[in-house]
Amino acid sequence: MTDDYEIEAKFKFLGKALISELLASSVVKTFPAQSELVREGQYVKYVPLILNGLVKVFTQMEDKELLLYYIQPQQSCIMSFSSCINNDKSKIFAITEEESTVLLIPSEKIAKWVTEFPTINMLFYQQYDLRYSELVDTIHHLLYYKLDKRLIDYLEDKVRITGKNPIKITHKEIANDLGTAREVVSRLVKKLEKQNILIQLHDSIALCSIE
Repeated sequence: MTDDYEIEAKFKFLGKALISELLASSVVKTFPAQSELVREGQYVKYVPLILNGLVKVFTQMEDKELLLYYIQPQQSCIMSFSSCINNDKSKIFAITEEESTVLLIPSEKIAKWVTEFPTINMLFYQQYDLRYSELVDTIHHLLYYKLDKRLIDYLEDKVRITGKNPIKITHKEIANDLGTAREVVSRLVKKLEKQNILIQLHDSIALCSIE
């Protein structure tokens, strides 16, 4: 369980005054894997700040999912922050990929703190910069890379983010994240396995090039 001292150490750049407000107003909660933190179409009640674990953020169009980004420890959800500041409904879903401990910041406090504690802007400016860079990379991949290259990069990122290899994941989950069909992913996995790039296990995939 994350305690107050750990939160203070991780986010000391926010300043003592703001950290005191965060600890007094927010709730620390541990969620099991596959827990929904934010739902598209609903007003955001809390902005999540990830302390431990991993959260997947995606959008959904015509029953198809499209991965936007992962929130790792010491990061927050910039889309939730934006919805909160603009008093708008969420445009994304956020679901825990694994058991995650999250600091839930009340949305009504965020708008107030932005003016009272300018240091909080540092946190979200960092997130804007990070997500913008990821967006540029995603567009570059979509324009210039074939799907097999995108699949390899996706799996390598997954290994890097989770620290796990093999990765427990289904072809359907990969297809959702890459915006393609499960059958296409299955065909590519077989092709890459023949090239000794990966190994398909019972319920997971191992990359051969990463130890």
